[in-house]
Amino acid sequence: MTGRIEKKELIFDGRIAKGYKVGLRMPDGKVIPRDFLHYPGAAIILPVLADGRIVMIQNYRFAVDENLYELPAGILEDGEDPAACAARELTEETGYAAGQIEPLGWFYTAPGTTDERMYTFLATDLTDGRQALESYEEISVEICTGRQVRGMVADGRIHDGKTIVALGLYWLSRGGM
Repeated sequence: MTGRIEKKELIFDGRIAKGYKVGLRMPDGKVIPRDFLHYPGAAIILPVLADGRIVMIQNYRFAVDENLYELPAGILEDGEDPAACAARELTEETGYAAGQIEPLGWFYTAPGTTDERMYTFLATDLTDGRQALESYEEISVEICTGRQVRGMVADGRIHDGKTIVALGLYWLSRGGM
């Protein structure tokens, strides 16, 4: 945390996140209250098959009570390399294993309230296998063409922010596809 934080009080210590009340010193010297959430970070994986199709998932998200179209993703374990997390989550959620994993970049998910970084990766040279879902996960795999995925973003069927960012980074890295 920066030197502008005057006080920091842990108010929530969850399984994944920690929540704090903080006092933020402003340039005029006033200290204002802010909420701050700490997350360990996460990796998101864009799996692309040899023919260019994209491996998507539908994932039930309780916080919004929806089955969302997403790319596979997962939270970093303590000290875990983001690329290792990406490889692990790809296999767990889709059954695919990647021969190549290439970083596409990273971003803050919501820098007004959290320090969470999301690391994005392109997974290629894929081999199919079996999913290894956690008992609570409700994930199905869907293979889509690039055109289908672009259409799903454009018409709002894909409205998961991390997925849209990862796709954008990929398309930009490939000349805007």
